[in-house]
Amino acid sequence: MSASGAPPRVLTVAGSDSGGGAGIQADLKTMLALGVHGMSVLTAVTAQNSLGVQGAWELPVAAVRAQYRSVVDDIGVQAVKTGMLASAELVQVVAELIAGTDAPVVVDPVGVSKHGDPLLAASALDSVRTKLLPAATVATPNLDEVAQLTGVQVESEEQLRDAAAAVLAYGPRWVLVKGGHLPGDAVDLLTDGAEEHWLRAPRYDNRHTHGTGCTLASAIAAQLAKGRSVPEAVTAAKRYVTGAIAAGFALGAGIGPVDHGWALTSDTREA
Repeated sequence: MSASGAPPRVLTVAGSDSGGGAGIQADLKTMLALGVHGMSVLTAVTAQNSLGVQGAWELPVAAVRAQYRSVVDDIGVQAVKTGMLASAELVQVVAELIAGTDAPVVVDPVGVSKHGDPLLAASALDSVRTKLLPAATVATPNLDEVAQLTGVQVESEEQLRDAAAAVLAYGPRWVLVKGGHLPGDAVDLLTDGAEEHWLRAPRYDNRHTHGTGCTLASAIAAQLAKGRSVPEAVTAAKRYVTGAIAAGFALGAGIGPVDHGWALTSDTREA
C-alpha cells in the first residue's frame, strides 16, 4: 500500500470471457484476491461458456490503444499482463505500448482455449515472436503454445529446458514453461537462461481448471507490482493458482473454473 492509500496497480490487456472463468474476468478476480488494484484494456469479446468458445470478435486497434493510454497516462501501472490479443495488428500495437511503459510485463501468449478453440490468428504468430516476446519480463507459455511458437514438442520433464531455451531465443528476460500437460506432478520451469527454478505442485483430481493460465499470469503480475523479484513472484503465484485449482468447481455442463476467491478466506494475500 502506498502512502496515498492506493494499492499497487496492475493492468491486464486481454479478451473477455462471458462465462467469467478466464480472460479479463479471471485477471481482475485474481488481482482483487491478491490485494492489488486491477485495471483492464479489452482486446476482444468472446461468447464463451463451460463447453467452449462459440464466437469471438476483436476490438479495433484504435479502441485498444485509447484504453491503454487512458489508464497508463492518468493512473499509472506497477505491472502489465497480456492475454488474448487475437490478431497480428493487435499484437503489434500492444507490443508497442508495453515497450514504452516503465513497468514489468507478463506475457501469456494465448493461442487456444482450454477446449481447443483458436484464440490467436495464425498470421499473428510471427508478431508474437518478434514484437511481443522481446518486450516481456516474463513469458508464460504452456506446452501447446511452446510448440505453436517454436516447434519444440515436449513429452518429458527433461525437455522443458529445450522448450525454455527456444522461447528465450525470442527475447523475453524470463520464461516460465508450464508443464501442466505432462503426467505426474504439475512441474513448471522458470529460467532466464542462467538461473533455473523448478516449481512443483501436486496434481489434483479436478477437471475444473478453466482459466488456469490467465490466473497464473495475473498472479505473477500482481506479485511483481508489489515489488517482488521474478523468482519470488512466480513462486508465490504458483502457490496461489495451485490453491485455486484445488478449489475449482463445476459450472455449466462442461469444464468449470478455478476458484479465484479461495484466497479471500485464507491468509494468502501476502503469500
